[in-house]
Amino acid sequence: FDRLRYVEVKHGRIAQLAFLGNIITRAGVHLPGDIDTAGTAFDSIPNGWAAVGAIPQAGLLQIVAFVGTLELFVMKDITGGEFVGDFRNGALDFGWDTFDEETKLTKRAVELNNGRAAMMGIL
Repeated sequence: FDRLRYVEVKHGRIAQLAFLGNIITRAGVHLPGDIDTAGTAFDSIPNGWAAVGAIPQAGLLQIVAFVGTLELFVMKDITGGEFVGDFRNGALDFGWDTFDEETKLTKRAVELNNGRAAMMGIL
């Protein structure tokens, strides 16, 4: 069960970022400048899945390499963490340790439900 919950939390977090990125770009907010040296502006990249075909190949390779690095070396579910999906790895806290156990359980349940909603929303 722990492995399934770990995967669910991780995919939920990624889906939340994807959903937020989709909403932001559809609202017309783009990074300033060019995406490559050929002069392709960030504004010229379309929304949604159409963006995958519009990004230069070198950019896609950089994205895949970055995600692979995160997957293999950074976003690891360490053994002995406080809970399944605890990616703090002893480095980040952001005040998590100041909450009581009931608040922690509530916040984890909210994150799990928001991740589930984002996974459905990004479809």
